[in-house]
Amino acid sequence: MEYAALGAWIIAAVAGGYLLVVWLVNGGRSTKVTRFPRLVVAGHPLSAVAGLVVWIAYVVTGNAAYAWVAFAALLVVIFQGLLLFTRWLVGRGGRHARGAEQAFPAAAVAVHGAVAVVTFVLVFLTAMEVGRA
Repeated sequence: MEYAALGAWIIAAVAGGYLLVVWLVNGGRSTKVTRFPRLVVAGHPLSAVAGLVVWIAYVVTGNAAYAWVAFAALLVVIFQGLLLFTRWLVGRGGRHARGAEQAFPAAAVAVHGAVAVVTFVLVFLTAMEVGRA
């Protein structure tokens, strides 16, 4: 299960990286009006990568502490991701549309979110399993 979680985490990271590139290409950093707080835009991928590194350390060592630290990092990532998602969803189209985030393809957002949920479940179940051993 830890390898499935690793694979899901990598897929989520690739989809998230794609969304970040779309945001940057469409003037994300230079957009004056945006619904996305810049600290969250930076913190979300940085926290995700840090958590992924810790998860890889768990997979390599089998140390349960790494699994729980990675899970904690994932909670931070998911909180930030939900913030970004709700702001993207509320501002999607219409007279309230603004910012580079409007260029996000809905399918990419859906894939990123769905794989993130799978990652969360797999990491949690793995951490629970190694915590009992």
